[in-house]
Amino acid sequence: MLCVKKMSAEDFEFSVRLTDTKDWNFVEEDFKFMVELESEGCFVLLDNSERIGIITSISFSKIGWFGSLIVDEKHRKKGAGALLVRQVINYLTSKNAETVGLYAYLDTTPFYEKLGFKYDSDFLVLEGKAFTSLVKASLREARKEDFQRIIGYDSTCFGASRKKLLKTILHNPNNLCYLATENERVLGYIMAKVYGGIAEIGPLVCERGCSDIAIDLLKTVLSRLNGFEVSFCIPKRESAILDFLTKSEISERFRVARMFFKPPKIKDCIYIAESLERG
Repeated sequence: MLCVKKMSAEDFEFSVRLTDTKDWNFVEEDFKFMVELESEGCFVLLDNSERIGIITSISFSKIGWFGSLIVDEKHRKKGAGALLVRQVINYLTSKNAETVGLYAYLDTTPFYEKLGFKYDSDFLVLEGKAFTSLVKASLREARKEDFQRIIGYDSTCFGASRKKLLKTILHNPNNLCYLATENERVLGYIMAKVYGGIAEIGPLVCERGCSDIAIDLLKTVLSRLNGFEVSFCIPKRESAILDFLTKSEISERFRVARMFFKPPKIKDCIYIAESLERG
């Protein structure tokens, strides 16, 4: 009999083993981070007492997001994945989410369409080594007094406040955050989450039509991370950013489709995702 329980620390080792079957390169600290952000919204699926699947999610009030959905191969195509998705939708709507988003591997989009999700846009996941570039002195590293403005600026693009996520990233001294301003008005910002010699770059948010600022923000962070292995999740439509990165030997690893359960209210901005798991 299938049943769902909340994920806890005792499930982290299993979660890593399961995601390793797809080469997602998670470690236990990744699941610890997810559970700390949304302790009620990460779940494990059991078949009697045997763990067979997981899913994680995060609530940003009006917008919910989920990721890391995976079911043990021998238990697939029996409704297990759909059960986990419905569990997360019910949880996020109980937290006032008006829509739920996800990044789907292209071969899984029919599965999500059957559950009511609709295609929104294509994103590319790129990887490579950071490099140095000439950077503009007008860009500066974020200070504590900037945090609230960055969070407010982000919410105008994303359509909901990601305060609990961004605040956690900002307060980690290993991470990076730079912003572009004009007369104290935020024009764009970028963050990078740093783990030893690797870094996950995002989110980046910038006004539409200001791709030069977005690229300057990228140059600044990449220069700080020179030699690090870096990854990005970028909309296919962001041709200026993609041209800059691919000319610098940052290459596409795979593609995903952004999908939503109901139409989102998102402002059109230049955007790099925070992660596949959290939007």
